[in-house]
Amino acid sequence: MNSIQAISVFDGRYRRYTKELNDIFSEYGLIKHRVFVEIQWLKFLFQELAFETVSEDDIQRIDSIFSDFNVEAALQIKEIEKETNHDVKAVEYYIKQKMTAMGMVHLKEWVHFACTSDDINNTSYALMVKEGRSKLIDDISLVIEKIESYAKEYKGIPMMSRTHGQPATPTTVGKEFVNYAWRLRVELTNLKLLYVHGKMNGASGNFNAHQFVFPEINWIAASEKFVSQYLGLTPILYTTQINPNNYIAEILHNLIRIASTLIDLDRDLWGYISLGYFKQKTVPGEVGSSTMPHKVNPIDFENSEGNMGMAISLMEHLAVKLLNSRFQRDLTDSTVLRNLGAVWGYFVIGLQSTIKGLNKIVLTSEVLENDLEANPELLAEAIQTAMRVFKEENPYEKLKGLTRGRRICLDDISQFVDDLEKIPEVLKARMKKLTVNHYTGLAEKLVDHYFSKI
Repeated sequence: MNSIQAISVFDGRYRRYTKELNDIFSEYGLIKHRVFVEIQWLKFLFQELAFETVSEDDIQRIDSIFSDFNVEAALQIKEIEKETNHDVKAVEYYIKQKMTAMGMVHLKEWVHFACTSDDINNTSYALMVKEGRSKLIDDISLVIEKIESYAKEYKGIPMMSRTHGQPATPTTVGKEFVNYAWRLRVELTNLKLLYVHGKMNGASGNFNAHQFVFPEINWIAASEKFVSQYLGLTPILYTTQINPNNYIAEILHNLIRIASTLIDLDRDLWGYISLGYFKQKTVPGEVGSSTMPHKVNPIDFENSEGNMGMAISLMEHLAVKLLNSRFQRDLTDSTVLRNLGAVWGYFVIGLQSTIKGLNKIVLTSEVLENDLEANPELLAEAIQTAMRVFKEENPYEKLKGLTRGRRICLDDISQFVDDLEKIPEVLKARMKKLTVNHYTGLAEKLVDHYFSKI
């Protein structure tokens, strides 16, 4: 398919960001994971439950059905599906055909033994989510590492903070970056700890067929062993025909918080660029506007914000929808689950755009300095707090009268301090020496404290 004709941005404009997801979340990726689960289940029946006596060569040939699997094999399964009109049954028939061709026709009816289609599907999607999560963890870690590098580099650079968009109190650039690093690290830690559940328990989750034909086997223990040891997933036993997908909801809600935090970062950096606190590195040949040649737009942060918004909207729907199924199952989850790749696609595009934007910003210290010098009223907080301690009358109200809604200079503050009646002279001297650049509290120490903890 020519990418210029692609309907999806993942196959067109942003393919360079998402192509690594193709083997995980594409139709090919889903079919490949189904084949893997079917083969692992077949091996489990032979190796752990001893349903048949098979040689090491037999196991190797069975393994080769998956290890040799490629796009052409997936297309063969799609051809079978045209006849079966059932995607999982097509995989079963494909494996049986391969086994017959390998001289193992006597073993082929063990393929898909006692399975319902969602035994194969839920575990396949779980493996896809687990692999996709690893990809996101790597990219999120890159964003955090870049943010942390700025936190270290700029930990002592004073900056005027804004609350409600208005001048508030001084902070440091590094401390503001640490705020985001901490938020993202907390969520990344949570993401790594979340379980990925798989179920293997039959048509309505009760091992009915399993127990009927082999009542001597402890099928609960067997299911747990297969899911954990052969698939590397966390077993879930209490289900209907389908996995209830709580684990997907948990992971998606975690990713929603990460995406929302990154949108917060994107918007702040967009704003700081607008204020001139940061400038962006220019790239020869790039154009910022079709009519205004001087412009260098913060498009990477805008792209990240837009794509993270798309990811959130999909994740919110999937996280709620996938928890619901009528009675012991309906099919609404099936079509929704096929959009997991879109979730990952938008998320990855957002992450890559944020990384690209972070790599292009350069601090303009003189703009920050000018901003601070132009707003000496930022010292009002310190002075009125000291006035409270020494019981000056109406400290807040007096500072409000001096500073609210008007520009003042350091001389105004100095005169105000001289007129105070109950403040010790030593403290008055400190007040008059105080500058906005040095009124940053423990911002630098908080940066150091963060890095001592991670």
